[in-house]
Amino acid sequence: LFLERIVPGYLATQLSRPRPCHSNPAVRRATFPQRAMSHPLLEIRSLVKSFGPRKAVDQLSFVVGRGEFVALLGPNGAGKTTTLSIVTGLLRPDSGEVRIDGRALSGDTDPFKRRIGLVPQEIALHEELPALANLRFFGALQGLRADALADASRGALEFVGLADRAGETVRRFSGGMKRRLNLAVALLHDPELLLLDEPTVGVDPQSRNAIFDNLAELRRRGKTLVYTTHYMEEAERLCDRVVIVDRGRVLADEPLAALRARSTREGSVRIETDAAGADAWIDGLRGVPGVAGARFLDGTLELEFVAVAPGLGSALAFLHSRGVAVRHVESHRASLEDVFLGLTGRSLRDG
Repeated sequence: LFLERIVPGYLATQLSRPRPCHSNPAVRRATFPQRAMSHPLLEIRSLVKSFGPRKAVDQLSFVVGRGEFVALLGPNGAGKTTTLSIVTGLLRPDSGEVRIDGRALSGDTDPFKRRIGLVPQEIALHEELPALANLRFFGALQGLRADALADASRGALEFVGLADRAGETVRRFSGGMKRRLNLAVALLHDPELLLLDEPTVGVDPQSRNAIFDNLAELRRRGKTLVYTTHYMEEAERLCDRVVIVDRGRVLADEPLAALRARSTREGSVRIETDAAGADAWIDGLRGVPGVAGARFLDGTLELEFVAVAPGLGSALAFLHSRGVAVRHVESHRASLEDVFLGLTGRSLRDG
């Protein structure tokens, strides 16, 4: 069952012929051949993919430059996994193309696919084998041999913090440890471009932070990363640029700061009060300059601002004039979730 489900898809991202490998590729600083720098490393051009009457990807285009860390965001069913599957060759598009370093990929054995590593959404490991045996198995599929395979496997385990669990059967691992081992597999052949499809789904906080640290180090070492998620906070923590997709189309493609600037609201504030009878003053508070919205529930006043600094001062002065006692104030800046709601009218986590 494992061979039927996992190996064909995994091999679709590989070549049938072996390639030389440097020792400890997972932890080695990326050193790429000298080449013209006029092309982005990854170009996705007008991809279309339908499943029956439904278009999963609809004229989707974006580019990723060398060394960039790009988040591909969208709700479930937005087309994120389909797009990555096309990039790696697991799916054929109905139209459009994928280019690596300016060259269109052509078939499952295209040598340029060696420059791509994939961390799939579903855990792709042989649970009855130890961690090290998994790496040697997948490394052999990559064409790694003998000392190169041994060095790469040890280096990858060290990088993801699992060197002390090398001989342990994977079925005994926690979900977070399996996710980290999945990352180690993707790094064995020292890919230039790493595609990560929701790599933190179902993991514990410790493993999530360990994965984040791994990705930050890979970025520092010059790797190019594309990270799909529907958790905005992950994108805000990790990435340089955000591509928001919904229903197979790109809605926004900008740096984080530029996306936040799209929001018509700068931030929100929660104010705990002792006041009752908010009906007598809540409408007046909504008319205070700088206040974009206000609601009162169970002793907590929630305010949204066009500009927090002047608006909050005016709102507090208004409350004081109405005899409303303020116990606690907590502010929140505008988030990518706010931007997404403005673009689509629905939550990022909506299916």
